[in-house]
Amino acid sequence: MSGRVLVVTGTGTGVGKTVVTAAVAALALAAGERVAVLKPAQTGVAPGEPGDLADVARLAPGVTGRELGRFPEPLAPATAARRAGTRPVTAADAAVAARELAGDHDLVLVEGAGGLLVRLDDGGGTLADVAAALAAPVLVVATAGLGTLNHTALTVEALRHRGLGCVGVVVGAWPRDPDLAARCNVGDLPAVTGVALVGAVPEGAGALAPADFAAVARHSLSPALGGGWQTPDS
Repeated sequence: MSGRVLVVTGTGTGVGKTVVTAAVAALALAAGERVAVLKPAQTGVAPGEPGDLADVARLAPGVTGRELGRFPEPLAPATAARRAGTRPVTAADAAVAARELAGDHDLVLVEGAGGLLVRLDDGGGTLADVAAALAAPVLVVATAGLGTLNHTALTVEALRHRGLGCVGVVVGAWPRDPDLAARCNVGDLPAVTGVALVGAVPEGAGALAPADFAAVARHSLSPALGGGWQTPDS
């Protein structure tokens, strides 16, 4: 394995993982890097329908995408695979695929399904196990508003408990009109998690054209992720 690997997880579903993954990919591509995005398990999407990788490819043209398993019901991967009567994607499968992609890419982004400890298979394998097998750092995508402090702190604590590195937290959809909770969370997220807030992608960014999306990504992610992050007004 020669390229570096970054695992992208969320504090739950619908927090903006795919858009954040695309933003990181867009910045790396703009810097001249070869970028791959691995989606070990895609759920809730029927065969032939566009999934998360299609969104990433649209927002960050030039990225290599690889999906290992697709299950039609919008459930945890282990449950969705079991109900579909098909073989699940294991943590070992994902680690092997990530190493293969790293052989000819500078950056491999592994986007999970749901949160860090959602089961990939009935043996209990999770995205945390993928990160551990790859010795890869993890980027946590969180929501902006009320409730995010507990969810994000628990995710970071789970990483720390497993000896996994966390590069920071990104708010996946920063509101156009942030409320009091969102504004306060800008300072509170680093305080309660012990890791840096390294970005906030504006809500609706996933609907932009690629060039506009790349510009937004540059202003939405910190230098640690290739951008020029400026903290939102708190």
